[in-house]
Order: sequence, then C-alpha cells, then structure tokens
Amino acid sequence: MEKIYQQALLYDFYGELLTEHQRSIYEDAVCNDLSLGEIAQDRGISRQGVHDLIRRCDRILQEYETKLRLVEKFMNARDRVEKIMDLASGPEQGQCGKLLREIHRVAEQLLQEL
Repeated sequence: MEKIYQQALLYDFYGELLTEHQRSIYEDAVCNDLSLGEIAQDRGISRQGVHDLIRRCDRILQEYETKLRLVEKFMNARDRVEKIMDLASGPEQGQCGKLLREIHRVAEQLLQEL
C-alpha cells in the first residue's frame, strides 16, 4: 500500500512531465489499478513492455523528486499544519480560545489547499 501511495503522490506532482503515452499507461496501472495484462491487451503491446514502461516512469518520477523535493516539502508542510491544528485544539479560555479557534480554522484551510 505504501508503494502505491508514494507512486500516486509522485504522479500527482510530476505526472505532467511524462509523455502522453507514459502518462496514460502509468495512470491506468497506478490510479485505475488495471493489471499489466489488461493494459497490454488494451494497448496492443506486450505485458513485459507495460512492465518496463511503468518501471521507467517510476524511475523518472523518483529522479524528479530527488532533484525538486516537492513531495517531501508538501509532506513536511502538511505535518506542520496538522501540528498547528493539534496545538490550537487545546483548552479554550476567553480571548485565548477565540485566537486558538481562528488558528485552527486557518490551519484547516491550509490543509485543504495542500
């Protein structure tokens, strides 16, 4: 499950940098959960060709992440926003409680935008 999640994140961030052919096959495998045989049959190519293309795409997407680190930065930002939300969910007292609710609201908006 972890590998599929990682592949989906990398595809979300860098998928547009793949060719249309690569993107289409990779999306079928990772996002649409089609088997190699199903993809091969639909495309009229060998199962081994589909497997090789998916591995190549994995490598390409990972190379982009190694250079740009967008997924890593996204995950770090999301973790920090969640921590802010946890801290802002503490005990509320008067004006302080009002500020904590506002902090929580803004953090929640940020999480939705990430």
